[in-house]
Amino acid sequence: MALNLNQKKEVVAELAEVAGKAHSLVAAEYAGLTVAQLTDLRKKARQTGVFLKVAKNTLVSRAVEGTDYAVIQDELTGPLLYAFSQEDPGAAGRLIKDFAKTADKLKPRLVSLGGQKYPGSHVDVLASLPTREQALAMLVGLIAQPATMLARVLAEPAVQTGRVINAVGQQKAA
Repeated sequence: MALNLNQKKEVVAELAEVAGKAHSLVAAEYAGLTVAQLTDLRKKARQTGVFLKVAKNTLVSRAVEGTDYAVIQDELTGPLLYAFSQEDPGAAGRLIKDFAKTADKLKPRLVSLGGQKYPGSHVDVLASLPTREQALAMLVGLIAQPATMLARVLAEPAVQTGRVINAVGQQKAA
């Protein structure tokens, strides 16, 4: 179904807004997927905070101008599905990687993160990035570790004194 000029402008504006706020982008070839599979993929995308769109490459190229994703403009050929991570950088990578396990027709072609373009094989690296909660837990662990070590070091003289007193008491009792 062909889009008129106003509809095309709306699609470009929507994609430009999403691209301006997104953390990462995965473009994947989707030719051969059934309607049911695409519907399932869209449902999973909504649940994980990923904006998923099938759009003409020329419209996407115009939408990403002036964003970190402008580096992918020369690679936009063929039927592509675009997944923008909105909540955490690895969400789109995890979505595409997990769905590609069950749907072999879905093939990641491009990954873009932080103004850099990577081949589709880097979707595994993107998928391995921690979620926000995991990253915060790691940070708390790193912050708490020095305080724990300091508490152990400060308590050690008292513990050693207690051990010496206990050993002397056991020797006198024997």
